[in-house]
Amino acid sequence: MLVLSVDTATPAVTAGLVELEQAAQGADTRTLASRVRVDPRAHAEVLTPQILECLTEARRSRADLDAVVVGIGPGPFTGLRVGMATAAAFGDALGIPVYGVCSLDAIAADTVSDLTPGSELLVVTDARRREVYWARYRDGARVAGPDVAKPSEVDMAQATVIAGSASHVDFFDLPVLPVETPSPAGLVRVAAAELLARTVPDALVPLYLRRPDAVEKSYRALDRTGA
Repeated sequence: MLVLSVDTATPAVTAGLVELEQAAQGADTRTLASRVRVDPRAHAEVLTPQILECLTEARRSRADLDAVVVGIGPGPFTGLRVGMATAAAFGDALGIPVYGVCSLDAIAADTVSDLTPGSELLVVTDARRREVYWARYRDGARVAGPDVAKPSEVDMAQATVIAGSASHVDFFDLPVLPVETPSPAGLVRVAAAELLARTVPDALVPLYLRRPDAVEKSYRALDRTGA
């Protein structure tokens, strides 16, 4: 099964082609091509060209795609909108299913081989406003989050290691695993069971976790006028 995976929930614009196969112990993924560019202001300009570059590198066409997986956040409004709209457009044009997955789950999926049984992983990404998006995992399963908070207010519980944004992991006194953003394969691993079972995907719903800045400013203006 050939899967296109994209994520724009972080400053990294990620696209890739991943071959997914049923394996004896779950699922096997193989990345055929990937592109990652860190530029929070270029999601719209970069994502589609990256997808086309991946298709060219892998010597595949759009007609070869069987499904699309897209990170649905948590992340900022503009970034998420670009990735999810692009994924939906490819799915609609090609008549293939589009699966949304939590972007933090995809980061966690790429750390599984580095974790010891029973250890607890904290994943954080940049939420701006001196806050982070976070979630906590045990044995590969999410046990808390996703949520948004100041670093000092994150519920670390029994977390023993951390992964995610390089600019934010240092706020926590934990060993750091070298996974900063969702990878194409990590995104596919999160959706692997649904992909292989060919289940009908749920509607794409972005994980904003809070209102966009423009909306919040309009609310503040209404408050000042007493409306």
